[in-house]
Amino acid sequence: MAERLVGKQAPDFTLETALGNGVDFGTTSLSDYKGKWLVLFFYPLDFTFVCPTEITSLSAATVEFSKLNTEVLGVSTDSKFSHRAWINTAINDGGLGKLQFPLGADLTQSVSRNYGVLIEEEGIALRGLFIISPDGELKYSVVNHNDIGRSVDETLRVLQALQSGGLCAANWKPGDKNL
Repeated sequence: MAERLVGKQAPDFTLETALGNGVDFGTTSLSDYKGKWLVLFFYPLDFTFVCPTEITSLSAATVEFSKLNTEVLGVSTDSKFSHRAWINTAINDGGLGKLQFPLGADLTQSVSRNYGVLIEEEGIALRGLFIISPDGELKYSVVNHNDIGRSVDETLRVLQALQSGGLCAANWKPGDKNL
């Protein structure tokens, strides 16, 4: 049985990244996000079919995330070079186009493993999404089958619920009262 992560300090990481501009590379660590919320999401592979729909939708919502003091980081077990090539491939050709956040390269698969999303026999990650608080506590975790894309609207709703500071009923929406 997988270890429970929610409610604990998020597993630390350091990753090489391809920046969303499609030109530069970088490095990022969990500590780089201290003082901000982080939406950390894992996806199976570059140059696949469902992934671009999620990644470009998250990128399109970065203004909304920014208003909520939140950064976004995508991660797969592909290399930073593959990430950059995918960013530089036009959307009409199965690429991503420019992004508003970096893509992390988890070549050792250690970050995917530490977050409990690695499919060991395939060497790829499940679609895992984690919301980490400004002090590094893992507040939210959702993992689903690789055939199903995630909802950016639901991610924003959950983030706002976490930031509301109270108990939120089922179907809570921003503007609703806490319990």
